Amino acid sequence: MLNEAIFYDTLRQGLWIATITSVPILTAALVAGVSVGLFQALTSVQEMTLTFVPKLLAILIVFWMSMSFMTNTLVGFFHERVLPMITGG
Repeated sequence: MLNEAIFYDTLRQGLWIATITSVPILTAALVAGVSVGLFQALTSVQEMTLTFVPKLLAILIVFWMSMSFMTNTLVGFFHERVLPMITGG
């Protein structure tokens, strides 16, 4: 039987892994947004697509580059924590 301590520890570790895997994408969006915002403030260009397209491209590039890290992290968590809980081991 699954007790509360194991359940909450697995939940805590799952939330931590979600945080770790989302940091590269969120950092890329932050850097791209700040740089485009700075560029817009310096040049007085107020185009809405100018903020959206560079952020989208930065997110896609970082996602493509960190996809193996994210996959390995999630698969490792699943094999180490979730599967033993499902199988009862």
